[in-house]
Amino acid sequence: MGKRLFDLAGAALALLLLAPLFALIALRIKLDSPGPVFFRQQRVGRGGRPFRIHKFRTMVADAPQRGPALTVGADPRITRSGAWLRRTRLDELPQLIDVLQGRMSLVGPRPEVPRYVAHYPPGLRERALAVRPGITDPSSLAHLDESTLLAAAADPEREYIETILPRKLQAAADYAERASLWTDLQVIARTLKLLVQRA
Repeated sequence: MGKRLFDLAGAALALLLLAPLFALIALRIKLDSPGPVFFRQQRVGRGGRPFRIHKFRTMVADAPQRGPALTVGADPRITRSGAWLRRTRLDELPQLIDVLQGRMSLVGPRPEVPRYVAHYPPGLRERALAVRPGITDPSSLAHLDESTLLAAAADPEREYIETILPRKLQAAADYAERASLWTDLQVIARTLKLLVQRA
């Protein structure tokens, strides 16, 4: 209950304070390329329940028809504003809406698409999906160079499934078992520091 109240208060305050930034980002996206401001995609949440995540759109509107779901390196589908949003991680801010709706938490394992959740071993799957997914978590902070690493792989998707995904999954399971308000505050502080450094 305490974590949920913290999420509600934090998300509501952040949305209120960041409303002008949301408006500026939305304007930049619309001026940069045709299409919607938000991108929504199915992810797997707590208990294995699917939901549609909110993000600022960082690719051309028809990106799914132009290439794979996995984004690798300097993907030509990424827009100019999208490259900046991805580098600063500001594309994730609309997930504050998902936090208010109860589908996500401020801190928790990053939600995966069903295609990759299908590769979760049963034991780790249950542990990793025991909590609400989050906007940020220790694993995502540790894999900031993921896209660059995948770009150097001969088979990016295989590299992701066989190397990166198992590490993320183990970190998610560890988080689910050890998380506390104090550890969440530490992750949020590290995330805010990253945002400032990349802005």
